[in-house]
Amino acid sequence: MDNYKLFVRVLVSLSSLLSFVSWVANADTISSSSCTQTPYPQICNSFITSNPLATSKGFRDVALTVTMNQAQLAHNHISSIDLSSFDQLAKAAWADCLELSNDTVSKLNRVLLSNSWEDTQTWLSAAVANHQTCQNGFMELNSASFMSSLPSILLSDFSKLLSNSLAVNKQQAASTLSGGRKQPGGGARRLLSDGFPSWVSAADRKLLQSTTATTATTANIVVAADGSGNYKTISEAVAASSKLRSGTSRFVIYVKKGTYKENVEITKSMKNIMLIGDGIGATIVTGGKNVQDGSTTFRSATVAAVGDGFIAKAMTFQNTAGPQKHQAVAFRSGSDQSVFYQCSFQGYQDTLYVHSQRQFYRNCDIYGTVDFIFGDAAVVFQNCNIYVRKPMSNQKNTITAQGRSDPNENTGISIHNCKITAASDLKAVQSSYKTYLGRPWKEYSRTVVMKTYLDTLIDPAGWLEWSGNFALTTLYYGEYGNTGSGSSTSGRVKWKGYHIMTTSDAQKFTVPNFLGGGSWIGAAGVPYTSGL
Repeated sequence: MDNYKLFVRVLVSLSSLLSFVSWVANADTISSSSCTQTPYPQICNSFITSNPLATSKGFRDVALTVTMNQAQLAHNHISSIDLSSFDQLAKAAWADCLELSNDTVSKLNRVLLSNSWEDTQTWLSAAVANHQTCQNGFMELNSASFMSSLPSILLSDFSKLLSNSLAVNKQQAASTLSGGRKQPGGGARRLLSDGFPSWVSAADRKLLQSTTATTATTANIVVAADGSGNYKTISEAVAASSKLRSGTSRFVIYVKKGTYKENVEITKSMKNIMLIGDGIGATIVTGGKNVQDGSTTFRSATVAAVGDGFIAKAMTFQNTAGPQKHQAVAFRSGSDQSVFYQCSFQGYQDTLYVHSQRQFYRNCDIYGTVDFIFGDAAVVFQNCNIYVRKPMSNQKNTITAQGRSDPNENTGISIHNCKITAASDLKAVQSSYKTYLGRPWKEYSRTVVMKTYLDTLIDPAGWLEWSGNFALTTLYYGEYGNTGSGSSTSGRVKWKGYHIMTTSDAQKFTVPNFLGGGSWIGAAGVPYTSGL
């Protein structure tokens, strides 16, 4: 009997050894055949071959899981940093990193549960934006020396893991689509005679078409500066929304006419919040935070929306810090599938921070001077007025500064059927200042301007360098079918990354193709043009 037990133990040991050898061999096969296709094969090999999931999951799932695990480690490290040596500016940058790393963990958790390659690419791209924003805060507050306190996995390895994950997910999507499955988001959507898509939910359509009187009676909360509503401030109403509803159904906050001097934050947990005002110039939210006075660009926003499904209608968002204060954001959106309808965004430098994820703006006004539409979202501006203001002496106006830092991100700025002209303060002196459509904030900056009216203020070159030759061969800037005296492309830049687009090129940046179908826009009750 003892010999039999010994024999069994030997068999079990041999079986375990064979399993281990098989796992190692399998892991090596996965890494050698797949890691070579990633931007950073050495990092891929280092993490994949040491991961026991390599034999039980596909390469994509292992890559995403490893990236998620490193995101959690980075967040844990940031949370536990000793801040005793940090000055106030460094603490401000650290606070951004803490929020952003927490958001990245949430995004990557969603990635692991998602079967949609479009959603996965959006959330991975948002994680890249978060990573960049964390570092930006330290640099813009001249606190770069404190970045040594951050873990190396956040500054180097994690960035490469994200890049690999983006590439792996995109490759699998391309493989699936080449197998005959129709690309999501393709095809035009039929519009009803009232201009709304046929699949608009009746409830949200009524909200966006409703009159002021109707809104006042149907809203969940009414805000009024004069005390005639449930609350006097928007911040109080937003905070109350978490207690007054169950689940994540649409929650409507009607903000009556008035000027609200406050900074408002729609946090990650506050999903499907809707702010409806009494119109541009009637309901105004205003603030003055800015980088010069010690805020990061990220935290300077008068209003910030992070909770998914945010909608704003008929409101004005301002940052009144002025051009001399440099970066000063009026509105920041990191809300996935957020919609802005009949709103105005007013500032100078960095007015509208389209930080990350999918966003749509329709019939809006945007005012600014330097990089005043910027960020790393996948965003379409449709039927909007873009007003360029008078900058400081010796400054040049740049309308966009898109922040795509990885070639596999699905992000970019699409300006479609809009009007770009001088604001009243610039109009009389516009010949004294140069104005450009954009400049490349990051290496793979992507911006297109299509079927848009460009007034005389646009410089013949069209686009401006960021610094020397940086990004000029890797960016993607395009123009298609524009009109107006500033639309001539004969004098445009000769960069490798600049394109006079074909119709086929331009179609890629329409709402259905660029924002993944756009059904969420219709569900919000906002009309949109599906094709060019």
